[in-house]
Amino acid sequence: MNKAELIEHMMKNKKAGLESRAAAERAVEAVIEAVATGLKKDAKVQLIGFGTFSVRKRAARKGRNPQTGDEIKIKASKTVGFKVGKKLKDRI
Repeated sequence: MNKAELIEHMMKNKKAGLESRAAAERAVEAVIEAVATGLKKDAKVQLIGFGTFSVRKRAARKGRNPQTGDEIKIKASKTVGFKVGKKLKDRI
């Protein structure tokens, strides 16, 4: 499911109470923005029953350029991890 399909699903879902595509799109955008803000501020967003988004740190490491085979240094970085919640895991 991509973002457009998620918006369609939200629009058709009676529980959401969204009557237009624009309202569904605003709702999806608001959730995405809230998760991004939470990760930036607290480094963790926990949605009970769904899962937990967290900021993970990757250490600096050595890699290889696939075209030339030369060894390169890869800088330390941050990424987003997701750990699935029990209710979601049980549904799948």
